[in-house]
Amino acid sequence: MARMVRCGLIQAGCEKSAAKETLAALKRHMIEKHEKLIAQAGKKKVQILCLQELFYGPYFCAEQQTRWYELTEAVPDGPTVQWAQRLARKYGLTLIVPVYEIEQPGVFYNTAAVIDADGRYLGKYRKHHIPHCHPGFWEKFYFTPGNLGYSVFNTQFARIGVYICYDRHFPEGARALGLAGAEIVFNPSATVAGLSEYLWKIEQPAHAVANGYFIAAINRVGREKPWDIGEFYGQSYFCNPRGQIIAQASRDKDELLAADLDLEQIAQVRAVWQFYRDRRPESYGALTAI
Repeated sequence: MARMVRCGLIQAGCEKSAAKETLAALKRHMIEKHEKLIAQAGKKKVQILCLQELFYGPYFCAEQQTRWYELTEAVPDGPTVQWAQRLARKYGLTLIVPVYEIEQPGVFYNTAAVIDADGRYLGKYRKHHIPHCHPGFWEKFYFTPGNLGYSVFNTQFARIGVYICYDRHFPEGARALGLAGAEIVFNPSATVAGLSEYLWKIEQPAHAVANGYFIAAINRVGREKPWDIGEFYGQSYFCNPRGQIIAQASRDKDELLAADLDLEQIAQVRAVWQFYRDRRPESYGALTAI
């Protein structure tokens, strides 16, 4: 018997220049844009909706400037999570909301809050793997590595995990989420053409196959000023446990991508490919010893 869950992803660009606008104006612009797209998701009866990495501003890691610390918020007590809780209740949908989190002065995380359809805050995931490589991806200047483990959240509609952007290059956390019972893993990202596009449709379908779960991958769109580190190439997608991309967004438009996922496929795939049964964890010690 099918077990259908309607999920949604929002990809969007920040057209306003960070050199010309205040942080408050940039944040207001992106919040207003996303609120309209969330309303579309509500009309389409989306049940679980994920926003992109650092959604309420540009991808500011293109430079190293302390001004961006002013975008940090407490999670769950900050204004963005409270805003999202109101919308979750209004539309009856579960929201995954990336936030630039402050834990204490000088300790900041790249975080995603998970809010259930009744507005309850379920918890948060903090990005584990922090890049500081390639011109324009200076994330160690902004983020402390995550310390909350690989949590799975039992929402009203499905058991979900979150893996943020650069995390997707590391199979260990993807496996940990599967072993913890994730049925859908959401990966909000910000990545540009010429750097990772050739990996975009390889790595995450591979995680889906290796773990027998659904992947929901998001990338923002457009070129962001004044840095222009490249084109954020969109193409957000859903991938099933067989590694097949079943729905994909455009390359260059603000967009809500919605798809119906049949979670019964997880059991069907795992009945054929017994990767969890045939694991040999006692032989993997070298992976953490080096």
